[in-house]
Amino acid sequence: MDTIETRGRASEKGQPYTLIGPQLRVGQKLPDATLVTPDMREVKLSSYFGKPLIISLVPSMDTSVCNAQTKRFNREAARLGEDVQIMTISADLPHAQRRFIQQEGVSSLTILSDYRGQPFGRSVGMFVKETYLLARAVIVVDAEGTVRYLQIVQDFSNQPDYEPALEAARSLLQTA
Repeated sequence: MDTIETRGRASEKGQPYTLIGPQLRVGQKLPDATLVTPDMREVKLSSYFGKPLIISLVPSMDTSVCNAQTKRFNREAARLGEDVQIMTISADLPHAQRRFIQQEGVSSLTILSDYRGQPFGRSVGMFVKETYLLARAVIVVDAEGTVRYLQIVQDFSNQPDYEPALEAARSLLQTA
């Protein structure tokens, strides 16, 4: 049961939002969750551990900012190569995600859906009470699934600051 509410950590165009769930912290193990692939298969988030992982959270891939964020991380995934995994998670229906992948030519990152009750968003305090979508955020975890970098974008109408997240992932490669 969601009992933890954090108000004011995120907003959109001045409208404050309430984030539901325990707030994720750097140094904490990333909670596992069952997500859904664009072809409707259930997968455990933990199955992606084993190498550095950048998780890009977006409210809805049908918006211009989320579109730009996903395409930017797709380009970065191609640049970083196979030593770093990058994924986008949204609460969009898997069918909409599949359409996005086909229309936008996204092929270098993994896209997963949290639409079935938002188990991931709720477990990391990124479920937005007012919209039933996810917060705009970037999480970098190491190979063991420990959070090493976290950025919740204060105003969802803005893109994240990409460079600190990418640098955090690159630094994990140097320590491996």
